[in-house]
Amino acid sequence: MKVTITSRNFNASEHLKDTIEKKIQKLSKYFSDDIVVNVMLSSEKGKDKVEATINAKGTIFRAEETANAAYDAIDRVVEKLSTQMSRYKSKLLKKHKENKEFIFAEIPDVEEEEINIVKRKKIELTPMSMEEAIIQMELLEHNFFVYADVETNEISVVYKRKNDDYGVIETTF
Repeated sequence: MKVTITSRNFNASEHLKDTIEKKIQKLSKYFSDDIVVNVMLSSEKGKDKVEATINAKGTIFRAEETANAAYDAIDRVVEKLSTQMSRYKSKLLKKHKENKEFIFAEIPDVEEEEINIVKRKKIELTPMSMEEAIIQMELLEHNFFVYADVETNEISVVYKRKNDDYGVIETTF
């Protein structure tokens, strides 16, 4: 397992980097050796933020935490990632049974939760620009909006981020 640590507006000490590497390596028992874990360290509003992403051949695990100290945040991130793997173990087994990416014997079993869909909605996609989609999202007081991008003719999703900025998910087939 290879751990890549990057910083944004954050000065990470060697001790912190070593600690992150050591704690992330605890997750290596779940994966084969060729997995890359990307860890992003940043500072937001006086707090330390740790984001970790694992891409295991199409299955993405991601966790982020903000705390007064990066050491606390990394502990919670590792715990979240481990919980995600346990929670979705049976689904991962079905998807990756022929794949040697995961070491399923190491992933603890967790009682499977039932997915309960309480509402289904059909929407008519109207071609519009990203700016028009943001305005529509704000008018509806939603935190995301699906639309057909007028420039690309692809389905896109605009969403509001935690820091009140916007993000766009662009689809491809």
